[in-house]
Amino acid sequence: MQGAGEAPASPAGKPGPQPDKSGHRRRRKRRRGRKVFARDGKPPTPTPENDPERGGSGTDPGGRSEQRPADGQCNGHPHAVGVPPAGRPRNLRRPDEASALPAYAALDLGTNNCRLLVAIPGRPGRFRVVDAFSRIVRLGEGLTARGRLADDAMARALEALKICAGKLDARTIRRSRLIATEACRSAVNGAEFIARVEVETGLALEVIDRETEARLAVSGCGSLVERETRGVVLFDIGGGSSEIALIDISRRRSRRLANHIVSWTSLPVGVVSLSERFGGRHVTPDIFASMVDDVTAMIAAFEGRERLGDIVKGEGFHLLGTSGTVTTLAGIHLELPRYDRRRVDGLWMTGEDIDRMMETLIGWEFEQRVQNPCIGADRADLVLAGCAILEAIRRTWPANRLRVADRGLREGILTELMAEDGVWDRDRRFRGRAS
Repeated sequence: MQGAGEAPASPAGKPGPQPDKSGHRRRRKRRRGRKVFARDGKPPTPTPENDPERGGSGTDPGGRSEQRPADGQCNGHPHAVGVPPAGRPRNLRRPDEASALPAYAALDLGTNNCRLLVAIPGRPGRFRVVDAFSRIVRLGEGLTARGRLADDAMARALEALKICAGKLDARTIRRSRLIATEACRSAVNGAEFIARVEVETGLALEVIDRETEARLAVSGCGSLVERETRGVVLFDIGGGSSEIALIDISRRRSRRLANHIVSWTSLPVGVVSLSERFGGRHVTPDIFASMVDDVTAMIAAFEGRERLGDIVKGEGFHLLGTSGTVTTLAGIHLELPRYDRRRVDGLWMTGEDIDRMMETLIGWEFEQRVQNPCIGADRADLVLAGCAILEAIRRTWPANRLRVADRGLREGILTELMAEDGVWDRDRRFRGRAS
């Protein structure tokens, strides 16, 4: 029989938790195979080693966190993808363990940005970002007028790609996919530039087609489409093109959202090309209206735009934007003094919210846009072009709800690579045996 004040014995007969020197009893807790001690009634003090909420944040060599998404607006890199927007994975490993594990990498060289994500698998459908890089290179600068990649633009892109190559060389990469999009697709010297990249950096870039680009954008956003949703129009406003996918999940839903694409298109317009055609520094309401009309006409030529039928009229329909245009609008809407991905990714905005933000931006002079922390000098001439593309999408598919996604092509690449390798299937089998 147990005496008063005596620690209970374990089932194996081993002594239970013993008091420490201060008289407090310690209880032993297991967390993902590690032992963590906590005083009675108090959680353990968070440290990089025992706090599952802390993950590595990708920085460039200057120490700046990655902040920008597809079309060069305000953004940040995700600590985890495939999770509800407010949460982060609970199975993060220690920093030294993460650096030793085989990782997956995704690189996206777009018309405006060069971006890299390196991640390790987490729980099913999730992964942890262990390194990231993003830099505005404006590879497509002047492409609309000349049809060629400019020397200065290629030099900027090569400099960024060399940094990415160094990050990849520093890790054990199990699988990677390195893609280039619209600028390299459409430039007459695009293939020549891709060959030069491989010679100077060792990176073999894959120029993907527009359908693949649309599918990858969808694959990166699966967890932001809720169970009660019946249909979605997902869009990714890039620098040189804009991908739109119509997704019907009214009858069934598989694990991969991309399986439900019923129609898609790639508009030959993005924030860089549209701003170069109409001007991006001084945009009057009339100029903005002309941009919207121009893009609306492009969407009108999309034969599959009505494939969702009456779903677009119901409560279970919404828009889902993966581009920097919508993350910028969200940041301004929230009046953020500094971009915070945790508050933006997964945010719902109403039609009234969007109308108000667009009216605000159209009313700002160029210098006011420069001063906003979610826009800045590098993007002040692009943001209204992105808003015009968004407005054309809203006119075609009216919806009172827009969900903001701070994720896109790279997350889609990582999701597909890990799914192809079955990393999450193995985890499910292991948990099934353990139960």
